[in-house]
Amino acid sequence: MPMFHIATLSGSPAESSRSGFLLQSAEAQLNRIGIATHAIAINRLPPAQLLQFETAGIELKNALSIIAAADALIIATPIYKAAYSGVLKTFLDLLPQDGLSGKPILPIATAGSAAHLLALDYTLKPLLTALGARHLLASVLATDAELRKDGVRYAAEPTLVARLTAGVAELAAVLPRRAPTFSTRAASRLQTAAHS
Repeated sequence: MPMFHIATLSGSPAESSRSGFLLQSAEAQLNRIGIATHAIAINRLPPAQLLQFETAGIELKNALSIIAAADALIIATPIYKAAYSGVLKTFLDLLPQDGLSGKPILPIATAGSAAHLLALDYTLKPLLTALGARHLLASVLATDAELRKDGVRYAAEPTLVARLTAGVAELAAVLPRRAPTFSTRAASRLQTAAHS
């Protein structure tokens, strides 16, 4: 079986967030079935590099290399005022026009209510399509009622866990139908990025 690599992109500006929790849960599910994940937390990238489009900066260059080398992506974002986060938009603006071409993508979001699911369909998905994405899986949206903070930990309702598990399973299922895009040179770039 070929080795697949999935990039996970956290678009939350906060260090600890509900969308980040869901992303980590998805990563754990993929790791359990032998699929490697490479996490990018946009809030940990140097703000000056992001805002000034300094793609030659080592941290940003490594993050963009991870996206380019990945076979698929999971993108997680909170929904603010009917749109995905500003830090996510800033990062995605750095990708080339075809930067997501051929990559299946699972969008994950957190929002106040289920009505915000439309925000993904009308704001995030068109942007991903403009960047070349053609295989956008059904979004997983977690509402405030489904994902609560219990002290320092998050507690997810069983229905949300089931939707996330189904989304991750669908993403894993589409991988074997594609020839892996992950080359030896890309693997080397990821190892360099991980140790930088």
